[in-house]
Amino acid sequence: MNLYSSIFEVIDMRSFSNLWYWIVLAVLWSSASHWAMGVPFDLVSRARRNGGQAEQDLLDIVRINVNRLIYIVEVSGLVILAFGCFFFTGLATLGFYYGIELAQAVFLLLFPVGLVMLINISAARKLQRTEVGLEPVAKILTRCRIYTQIVGMISILITSLWGMYQNFSFGVLG
Repeated sequence: MNLYSSIFEVIDMRSFSNLWYWIVLAVLWSSASHWAMGVPFDLVSRARRNGGQAEQDLLDIVRINVNRLIYIVEVSGLVILAFGCFFFTGLATLGFYYGIELAQAVFLLLFPVGLVMLINISAARKLQRTEVGLEPVAKILTRCRIYTQIVGMISILITSLWGMYQNFSFGVLG
């Protein structure tokens, strides 16, 4: 057995039949729903419950993340959008036109994350326009988290259905 076959046996290039792919998918959406706009959501709960220093910490981290995200979007947002469109078009073409399963898997992982980034940018712009206070900030971050969870649920559903189709059509049972 040569080196290449050993490597490809350990790293299964059939992503949808690989357990590690599904673990990455679960960890990705678990992390994405916990970090609403870069702010850990437990800070929102703790600030609502305790107030005081926890509230000030939440407002400070939100202010920092809003300013950072808005600055990135204003300075290089168009370039990031162009590279993102190029990257996702390439992945979609390789995956769904040419049938490369690894490209399909990466596309189904990362494209919804791009949608979550748009949700975060929208939330940052809302936070930039609103008055600084616990309730408006908590409401916007909660809504951002709910939208992220909705995108995550739809993404997991579509990825699961596509993965089952791939495994049944071209996998062991196909």
